Amino acid sequence: MPYAKLTITIPESIWISKVSRTYPDTRFRVLAATANTATGVARIEIRGDDPEAVCQAMREYDSVTDLTVFEADPEMHRVQVETTVPLLLTSLQDSGVPLELPFEVRDAELTLEVTVPQETLSEFGETLDRVGIQYTVERIQQDTESDSLLTERQQWLLDEAIEQGYYDTPRQTTLVELANEVDIAKSTCSEILHRVEERIIKEHRREDPDMARDIAMPSD
Repeated sequence: MPYAKLTITIPESIWISKVSRTYPDTRFRVLAATANTATGVARIEIRGDDPEAVCQAMREYDSVTDLTVFEADPEMHRVQVETTVPLLLTSLQDSGVPLELPFEVRDAELTLEVTVPQETLSEFGETLDRVGIQYTVERIQQDTESDSLLTERQQWLLDEAIEQGYYDTPRQTTLVELANEVDIAKSTCSEILHRVEERIIKEHRREDPDMARDIAMPSD
């Protein structure tokens, strides 16, 4: 299936476009999101010099009906935001494109990676054109195996797992603790790490196919 990496310019009418333009150095990492035609809910990690000021600016928009801070420190807040008219999320969902979470918004631009059938990718582009959302295709290819070994999401979670000591001996954190730290479901965390491990092991085996024949197997 085609893999595509797109940069989407969020319309100025959407609150997160305005806020991220006001705070261009702040990173908005969307950890979870869902929407229907009337409302949207997203859990967002806000990283920057003054996340409290960013949260206050978000509350001032009429389309933001509720904002709850779950975790806060001077340079990072994790919040849940409820909004009206979630144009961007509904456009993604209507085109049948599954959201690869987390994705990041910075200075009114969203970077999105998708691996979907060609017809779904075409419909996605048509949907964005229809609602007036500008986008740039940064990369498209038919075979993800021929490019980087891991997707950006897989690399992000692997880096987090290594940093938290998940692969240390003995382990410094559990799967549940790691999933809670990065704010994703345990099952999702497990599946992503399994795919990471599978690809790394298979790539290592592919690069040295004669290795196994050089190892003497112990007899019983």
